[in-house]
Amino acid sequence: MSVIAAFFIEIAKTLTRLLAFIGRELVEVRRRPGVLASLVFGPFLVMAIFGIGYSGYRKPLTTILVIPPQSGLPTDVASYQQVAGRFLDIQAVVPDEAQATQRLAAGDVEVVAIAPGDAKQRFESGQQSEIEVQIDIADPVQAAYAGLMADTFANSVNQEIIRRAAEEGQQNAVQQGIPNATQIPPEVIAQPTKANVVNIAPTIPTVVGYFGPAVLALILQHMAVTLIALSVVRDRISGAIELFRVSPVSSWEVVAGKILGFGVLCAAIAIVSLVLLVAGLNVPMLGSFGMLGAIIALLVAASLGLGLLISIVSDSERQAVQLSLLVLLASVFFSGFAVPISEFTDAVRIAAYAIPVTNGITLMQDVMLRGEIREPWQAAILAATALILLLLCWLLLRRNMSRA
Repeated sequence: MSVIAAFFIEIAKTLTRLLAFIGRELVEVRRRPGVLASLVFGPFLVMAIFGIGYSGYRKPLTTILVIPPQSGLPTDVASYQQVAGRFLDIQAVVPDEAQATQRLAAGDVEVVAIAPGDAKQRFESGQQSEIEVQIDIADPVQAAYAGLMADTFANSVNQEIIRRAAEEGQQNAVQQGIPNATQIPPEVIAQPTKANVVNIAPTIPTVVGYFGPAVLALILQHMAVTLIALSVVRDRISGAIELFRVSPVSSWEVVAGKILGFGVLCAAIAIVSLVLLVAGLNVPMLGSFGMLGAIIALLVAASLGLGLLISIVSDSERQAVQLSLLVLLASVFFSGFAVPISEFTDAVRIAAYAIPVTNGITLMQDVMLRGEIREPWQAAILAATALILLLLCWLLLRRNMSRA
């Protein structure tokens, strides 16, 4: 037998063993179609309900204004609601601070704004007045939002004071015989400029459209990590790894077979999920499917490597499930899915890029919502993560299979 013939025979045997691994894993998953269906359709059902029920706007903060009788300020709700705009819902204007504070402590309102009783006198004497804003909110995000709305309300009050002062000054000037004093409206004097937001993004998706790629990336990572981790741990418990030791199967064939088997499964689920996203939930798709497919392939490869590493260090299915859930929890908090990654410290942000889905979310959103990749280095990090994890898992598995 020639060397070339022996080489091709060995290649054929290797391909046969790899195909056997792929078929074995697909058959195992096929035996539980309910689990597979829930992995694909469950998250999209949740997203559909989320899109129907979520408006994307924060409700106005219920507010009570305390206007002391000696302040000389108006006491009608309509005047202050016009100044507050859509961010505060003025429930009532009361003269008693104790009454308003009691309702705040009871949870009837979210904000109590207390106007100073000597605001006019302090203004005329050139001193700054202070509007005390009381809140009773445990949520730090809501508390920060309430503080921002309080600042916005104070600015609106300042503009109204300037407007009224300008209006009175113009009227006095006209009475003194200066007819051109009213050329500039008081509203322009109080607010000479205003912001006009122009969004130059290629598309402005809905909330579901924006989070759709992120949810898909999270699903693919969690599915890949969990399935391959449980598969390898189950092989170890059932004694399949012991059989691999005495068989012609090498450690790299085991790793390649697992990766290819679950890679085919993840690719099929990714295709179905993309159809549901684009056709069902109207998520924009501005980039090429080839570019998106390459990003998904890198994400799945890195996720499978992470799951394989979990399976190697786990001694039971329970531990593998626990570690997979820890990865999911870390992914939700540190990948930019729930909290923008820019809000973390530099050390945490650098560590977060080691999680495959951190780069996967940004890259998939860029491709689908912008049509291009703005940060190519994230694709390089994702590829390096996949390569390092797979190489490490192969070395560890080879050491385990070589033990007597």
